[in-house]
Amino acid sequence: MNNSCHLIIGSSGRLIIGLFAVLLVAGCMVGPDYEKPPIDSPAAWRVDVEEAQDLSNSEWWGQFDDQVLNELIDEALNNNKDLLIATARLDEFLGRYGVARADLFPQVGANGAAARERISESLSPIGPSIDNPDNIYQAFLTATWEVDLWGRLRRATEAAQAELLSTAEARQIVIQTLVSSVALGYIDLLSLDRQLEISRETVETRKESLEIFTKRHLAGVISNLELSQVKSEYYLALGRVPELERAIGQRENALSVLLGRNPAPIKRGGTIAELKLPTAPAGLPTDLLTRRPDLRQAEQDLIAANARIGVARAAYFPTVSLTGFLGTSSRNMSDLFEGNSKAWNYAGNVTVPIFTAGRIKGQVEAAEAIQQQALINYQQAIQNAFREVNDALIDQDRTRETLDAQGQQVMALKDYAHLARLRYDEGYSSYLEVLDAERSLFNVDLSYTQTRADLFSAMVGLYKVMGGGWIDLADEVTSQEQNEAEEAEPVGQ
Repeated sequence: MNNSCHLIIGSSGRLIIGLFAVLLVAGCMVGPDYEKPPIDSPAAWRVDVEEAQDLSNSEWWGQFDDQVLNELIDEALNNNKDLLIATARLDEFLGRYGVARADLFPQVGANGAAARERISESLSPIGPSIDNPDNIYQAFLTATWEVDLWGRLRRATEAAQAELLSTAEARQIVIQTLVSSVALGYIDLLSLDRQLEISRETVETRKESLEIFTKRHLAGVISNLELSQVKSEYYLALGRVPELERAIGQRENALSVLLGRNPAPIKRGGTIAELKLPTAPAGLPTDLLTRRPDLRQAEQDLIAANARIGVARAAYFPTVSLTGFLGTSSRNMSDLFEGNSKAWNYAGNVTVPIFTAGRIKGQVEAAEAIQQQALINYQQAIQNAFREVNDALIDQDRTRETLDAQGQQVMALKDYAHLARLRYDEGYSSYLEVLDAERSLFNVDLSYTQTRADLFSAMVGLYKVMGGGWIDLADEVTSQEQNEAEEAEPVGQ
């Protein structure tokens, strides 16, 4: 058993257990003190980003240079229901901490009573000087205090404080996820907008080709096979339009809920081609323990579980409580505060567990097992954090390469489609070659747009998993709006 102090009592034989002894013993706390577990941190990330900068403490979403995105994030920070729930939950645990901390101090109360009663004179004779029925008036101050000899209350307060801090970090996680989700949703919308634009342009082009080839077929210039091929490509592009419109509507609805509003269309700023790519954030693996709220939350959960062991172990030891009251009691209201009406009492109560059939042992073992779970969860959270950052770095690095390759492929296919059309017009090839070139260009153009969005999303994901002071900056937006709302409330009459 770990104790944070030791009590040595002399053998003088005199029982001098007074206030001095109480204060001396009150410094003891059973249970283990928290020690930060060792962390096996990688020396470096697997991918080194050359243009990375220390931007984790800035509002990175401003680097996209899209004012509408900034406005949407501000709106979400003030109206998102998950964040409002997390804020209310933080208030709940602040109250719980206050309740736990209050147990460290004496509890003082007051009560008063007035009664009129008649005693049965047939059971016990009453002298002529005593009124029957009679009045009784009482006023008392009462006090109770559990002397925290073994630190049970202090460990409980320590656990409550850690749970409060854990809840605060959980709220930070909601902010972290919310900002990232709004940015990702907006990027996805711009990507779908561009894909819809490409699809509609392709539909118009193929519609014109279909009209021309229909006339040529009626004139007997081309075969039914060639006309069927043109129709197939036209309806292929036409089918993509409602598919993309459906996806846009669903993304707008999802983003509306993040913003805390009913499903509705979402305003856009620029196009996805006009978005500016943020610079990658820099940071060392060891920085992650303080930059990510989920890791700080996992550690606070471990601190709370560690303190709960002390609460459980304290049940093995006696519980000492002091109680008392001071007041007056009188048969007449006018005599209630006279000297002879004074009444007082004080007492000390000691409760000692003797036989609990293994209850206390089971509670201690359960607390120790919960602490082990919290420890493993903390270690696992750290490993997952390192994995997520490495994955995000690999994602943005390889997506850049994919985007460059697809950009070159789009240019090559545009040349291919142009040359195929010339060859067909000159009679050197069939229209099948033209259809193949246009189909490939259409598909790669859509893929290129999606990959461009994936690169933006990878950068958002990188900022999210790296954590940092940007979460506090986002939280300030929420606090500022709440303060302004409170100041705007009318003063009650």
